[in-house]
Amino acid sequence: MSYRIRPDKAFDDEVHAVAAQQLEKAIAALTDRPQGLHEAVHRARKHIKRVRALYRLIARRAPEFQRRENDRLREMARTLSGVRDATALIEASHYLHETATSRDEARALARITKVLTARRDRLLEAETNLEDKAKAATATCHDALEALRAASFESGRRETARLFQKSWQRTGRKAKAALSECHAEAHADQFHDLRKRSQDCWMHHALLRDIWPAAMHAKQLEAKVLVDILGRYLDLSILSEVTDREPHLFDGSDDRARLLEAIISRQQTARQEALAKARWVFADDPEREARTIQRLWLEAGD
Repeated sequence: MSYRIRPDKAFDDEVHAVAAQQLEKAIAALTDRPQGLHEAVHRARKHIKRVRALYRLIARRAPEFQRRENDRLREMARTLSGVRDATALIEASHYLHETATSRDEARALARITKVLTARRDRLLEAETNLEDKAKAATATCHDALEALRAASFESGRRETARLFQKSWQRTGRKAKAALSECHAEAHADQFHDLRKRSQDCWMHHALLRDIWPAAMHAKQLEAKVLVDILGRYLDLSILSEVTDREPHLFDGSDDRARLLEAIISRQQTARQEALAKARWVFADDPEREARTIQRLWLEAGD
């Protein structure tokens, strides 16, 4: 089963099936590890994000369940974030290198990528309990599956349509507020909040795409682009913080100065791109869009 809630099926069955599939995929990633433990952690965290997004969409139907499971899965994901964050900095340095504006800058950024890779490897060696964390995360996913099996989301068609209307409206309002704050204060915290709302938008459109496939899929793709741009912006912010906090990494060379210049330049571009894309993704009035979702859900099930 793909990551979607079908309007012609029982709502309770669909929620159980989608959530269980993502939790089982997280367990499989942490257990099978075809590309190693680090990649397994990365994949598992992606599946957990999808479960949490689903639970936010249906939160009004089972508020206590959503709060409890969201806390459980959020804390579990945090225990696995350390080395992944270090890898994200390497990916950010690759992006800087690919967009270098001069040969000297490209050479400096190539050296910096090696430095950051060595830093990630040291952190990986130092994190001797990652294996234990992965096992604990697997156990947590099994617990989440048990909690899911015991939960009920039974809901009539009109009640479900109303649920989606309220959830869509709430998410849209929060996204509008986050975008407004990004315009008022261009700080990483504001952009991080906007990225979370953009992830909800992307995943919620994926979940309900059957009610209007072409339009929902198009919006889903645009929201994913926004998520990626914001992710790049935030990774560059973290890279800047690490550069300030760990100047010894650069051994007194001028590579650090070149890195900071590159970060500032690309961040400015990413910020402008993100704000422009967000204005498009969140252009619709939340109340009107929510009513459309409600109507489409009812019509799709007829």
